[in-house]
Amino acid sequence: MANIEVLLRENVQHLGKCGDVVRVRPGYARNFLYPNNLATLATDDNKRMMMRKRVRLDAEESKRNAEIDARVNALTGITVSVAMKADDGGHLFGSVNAAAIAELLARVGRTVNEKDVRLDAPLKTVGQHLVKLHVHAERFAEITVDVTKEG
Repeated sequence: MANIEVLLRENVQHLGKCGDVVRVRPGYARNFLYPNNLATLATDDNKRMMMRKRVRLDAEESKRNAEIDARVNALTGITVSVAMKADDGGHLFGSVNAAAIAELLARVGRTVNEKDVRLDAPLKTVGQHLVKLHVHAERFAEITVDVTKEG
């Protein structure tokens, strides 16, 4: 059976954005897209209506992207320092985890959630470490955590 053209009413992951005309299998449209109100038939009237909605959504998206860019720029390049007990080889008697980094950022006036701090493993050595902070979707900011030996 041939594919049919549908007009997306919402963004659908791996398919398209709101207002796009895409070709899908009839069963996918009938069983998923139409019942969930994600798409409609690609008629000329529906296309004109969706163009007006798409203009509004594009303006909202550009505003949201500007806010995200501002947040990324505000966080990028921040350096926070912490002093911890360590041995002569530079290994910490403990570690600096995501909660500690979120607390350090709160002290300098930047509030982030602990779950937004991306660490492969807790920091266990003295030195400067680059840490990623999740801001939105696929946007990250990088900060520097300077771990020094106490005393």
